[in-house]
Amino acid sequence: MLIDFFYTLRSARLPVSVKEYLSLLEALKQGVVGPDSDGAFRIDDFYYLARTTLVKDEKHYDKFDRAFGAYFQGVELLTDFTREVPLDWLRQTLQRELTPEEKAAIEKMGWDELMETLKKRFEEQKERHEGGSKWIGTGGTSPFGHGGHNPQGIRIGGQGRNKSAVKVWDQRTYQDYDDQKELGTRNIKVALRRLRRFAREGAAEELDLDDTIRATAANAGWLDLKMVPERHNRVKVLLLMDVGGTMDEHVHRVEELFSAAKGEFKHLEFFYFHNCVYDFVWKHNRRRHSEKTSTWDLIRTYNKDHKLIFVGDATMSPYEILQPGGSVEYQNEEPGAEWLQRLTNAFPKFAWINPEPQGVWQYRQSIAIVQQLMGQRMFPLTLAGLESAMRLLTK
Repeated sequence: MLIDFFYTLRSARLPVSVKEYLSLLEALKQGVVGPDSDGAFRIDDFYYLARTTLVKDEKHYDKFDRAFGAYFQGVELLTDFTREVPLDWLRQTLQRELTPEEKAAIEKMGWDELMETLKKRFEEQKERHEGGSKWIGTGGTSPFGHGGHNPQGIRIGGQGRNKSAVKVWDQRTYQDYDDQKELGTRNIKVALRRLRRFAREGAAEELDLDDTIRATAANAGWLDLKMVPERHNRVKVLLLMDVGGTMDEHVHRVEELFSAAKGEFKHLEFFYFHNCVYDFVWKHNRRRHSEKTSTWDLIRTYNKDHKLIFVGDATMSPYEILQPGGSVEYQNEEPGAEWLQRLTNAFPKFAWINPEPQGVWQYRQSIAIVQQLMGQRMFPLTLAGLESAMRLLTK
């Protein structure tokens, strides 16, 4: 059975060696994981053991998860909620389909009313509900729960369907973008190359052919070597990338951009954020809760010589940009708009790259808000868009 698992990982282009596979077999033989007290084998125990023995770099975790899930159908990883919500409330047995007229009739709550009502529901609700319009449940029109329809609510567990949640009660895991992604085209590299600026620095180690010929001729033919310092790329780039949620639809294209950027810019610093930048960002999505970088430290550490590039679809609830506490994940003290303005003030050369098709921008209120905050410096993730962004950053 496990030899097929090994070949599945190799097919997913994971650098798994035979030696690592044998280490996994030896760990199983020694009983590192095994049946629990009920005699059942826990698939999550095997998942962590396999990942530990077979994957040596965090950037391959996403590929491993997808290959593992494809091989062991129906695998669900452990989650850790900050507050326990009874799971039987959230088992979805029916996805209710509403007519356009029924959807239009559902009222949208304001932010304060939404938060206060959720608090009351937690205090009052004692059992599971399904298909209703008031309680926390599934398949209904209540603004709390999942699997139903509401123009603006709080998703509790489950998978999103309508992308209308303004807050998510769930601990979600995001994957780092793969900086080794093979490019399907060299166009992205060519576009980014417009931003590069070279300067000579360091010791004189490179032959200056033109000056050597001139000096030799002036020296009656006696060879006179002339050396100059090597040319180095002096452009400094600070890359902030949106990850998770609606950005999952754009992973492939953003990985191409990320891989190209790492190849083109010697001085590249990158961080992740989700939907909008707030008071912290992070380097590794697996450790985003334990290893945060203060946005203030970002501003203090990197000087204004850095070109600031945001990459994100800017698709979110307007509350996430304009409202304190508007983040879908935690209670941010200041709105995202404040942090975007601080960053753009600190780094005068900035641009926003949006992977969403430009034709839908006019229908997204949040995109219009971010465009305004960016001073209309938002460009599509296309060849023409990248060339325009790079041209702007060189001015």
